[in-house]
Amino acid sequence: MGTVRARQLSRFLPPEGGGGRQSAVLVLFGEGPSGPELLLMERSGTLRAHAGQPSFPGGALDPQDGDPAGAGPLCAALREAEEETGLDPSGVQLFGVLPKLYIPVSGFVVTPVLGWWHTPSPIGAVDPAETARVFTVPVADLTNPANRAMAVHPSGYLGPAFTVQSALVWGFTAGVIDRILHFAGWERPWDRERQVPLEWHA
Repeated sequence: MGTVRARQLSRFLPPEGGGGRQSAVLVLFGEGPSGPELLLMERSGTLRAHAGQPSFPGGALDPQDGDPAGAGPLCAALREAEEETGLDPSGVQLFGVLPKLYIPVSGFVVTPVLGWWHTPSPIGAVDPAETARVFTVPVADLTNPANRAMAVHPSGYLGPAFTVQSALVWGFTAGVIDRILHFAGWERPWDRERQVPLEWHA
């Protein structure tokens, strides 16, 4: 992917001069039965924030994670992924981070951490109160033009989305996936005029 700048990934950048709650997510790829696949989870429908929304595993940095500009995001992403999905971190190789991005609605400054799942382990929702399910999506499904659309939020938000595994992946997660597919050279032409309301369910 070469060197990717934050502005190439999102128009929402961390506040100048600092601020925002530091967090990290694990963008974990592995080899599945039909080729490369990506690990995602669906948040519990009872949560106050992002209820029922598919996302990457991840969460806020803790004090023990160390320097937020160094190993902190890597530690947080792997720890949170283990707590949320039950994966064995010894089977994961972390190989890089993407630039920090900002989620205005929650105030989180998020570092996407890239990893390769060289030795897959059993996964599942560790705490049903937090996570409804954990699943993997073949990259081939993510690049399939039939599974791509623009999500339309009642507020007027319009952004990339994926209709995969009986889920509508949108928002921050879909935006990161969209840019990874683009810069990795995996993106296929798709109909950007196709719109899907966020009330949609498979």
